[in-house]
Amino acid sequence: MTKAKNVAIFISGRGSNMEALMHNCKDDPLINFCLVFSNNASAQGLEIAQNFGVETKAFNKKEFESADAFDDAIIALLREKEIDLVCLAGYMAIVSAKVIHAFPNKIINIHPSLLPSFPGLNVQQKAIDYGVKVAGCTVHFIDEKVDHGPIITQKSVEVNHNDTQETLTEKILVQEHKIYSEALKLFCHDKLEIIDRIVHVNNI
Repeated sequence: MTKAKNVAIFISGRGSNMEALMHNCKDDPLINFCLVFSNNASAQGLEIAQNFGVETKAFNKKEFESADAFDDAIIALLREKEIDLVCLAGYMAIVSAKVIHAFPNKIINIHPSLLPSFPGLNVQQKAIDYGVKVAGCTVHFIDEKVDHGPIITQKSVEVNHNDTQETLTEKILVQEHKIYSEALKLFCHDKLEIIDRIVHVNNI
């Protein structure tokens, strides 16, 4: 019998995707939201998480003597809470190799483009400037390269000639909220298997 997974969500700001995950998955018996972590103690999403009854924690990297010490504190926190999966939801910091190696294939991210196209930042404007007709979003496992890990799921949206960065961002965000929740459920229900960087969905 599949055991419920302990889930942590990492945020840096308002936590739009975090809130969507909690709302869409709150009744799933195999998903236990037990921590929201931020590298910004003023992040609006921390209060939202508390309203959902989820414990929150914030660390300021500048208060640690080294990057290594900061990483060690994050790893210790995740192990203390027996975290099975970390969801990055607007976490505006690079997750170190040390943390990734401590939780291999247990950290996932949502990115507002159809990877491998347009990794990095400001990707909605990059898509418009490039003239693509289709944009979208991607949920993927993370590795040591930026926006590079194995892809779990993607969703496309049409780019219209009159789209701006704001309108395209909003269209993509609607789909982000849907597919991130779907990916979370697949992981927590033990439906995902990675073979040669290809993510397979097991329906058995």
